[in-house]
Amino acid sequence: MLSHAAHPNPRPFRENRFLQVLCVAYALVWIVTAIRPLYPGDWRMENLLVVLAVAGLAGTYRRFPLSDLSYLLITIFLALHAVGAHYTYANVPLGFWMKAHWGLARNPFDRIVHFSFGLLLAYPVREVFMRVARTRGFWNYYLPLDVVLAASAVYEIIESITARLSAPELGDAFLGTQGDIWDAQKDMTAAAVGAALTMFMVALVRRMNRMPEGETEPGS
Repeated sequence: MLSHAAHPNPRPFRENRFLQVLCVAYALVWIVTAIRPLYPGDWRMENLLVVLAVAGLAGTYRRFPLSDLSYLLITIFLALHAVGAHYTYANVPLGFWMKAHWGLARNPFDRIVHFSFGLLLAYPVREVFMRVARTRGFWNYYLPLDVVLAASAVYEIIESITARLSAPELGDAFLGTQGDIWDAQKDMTAAAVGAALTMFMVALVRRMNRMPEGETEPGS
């Protein structure tokens, strides 16, 4: 698999079977969740950033490919987001089951995905910092957490502006607040906890394997 080095000779996409499987799997999830979404207008707004993200990943693959592990984590997050966009986060059936089963006050799927944002994307962010800025030690773990917090805050700002300007009638469906005035702050907290947990696990793996700075984790 790919390392954190400069990747001067990345595998062509046609030779990377693992990445091909990921692309096909995500494409199937996206197609299925694009069929008759609960609120088509909300679905379109939810997928604007997804289109930009996927295009960015595809466009940078030859010059700046990530590790297969990073692509796997990104794909899982995008798949979760696709499900949330199909139903709107406040109406995902799995969330209603969890709400009833655990006696929760709200559908928790939205919060789970924000937690997953930090949990799944902190590692790819760390990989980018290690390769571009050649960070070491404390910065390898702090900067991914910092970026996740910043990205989470920026997303909340974009989300609120988009809801107000483009489709105010879809505001609650798009924002998924479910009547909670502290929803944005709790979402950002969930993302921060997820990122912190990932950085803790990475640090633990490196310590258990006695890996020196600059080496990639097992399986990356």
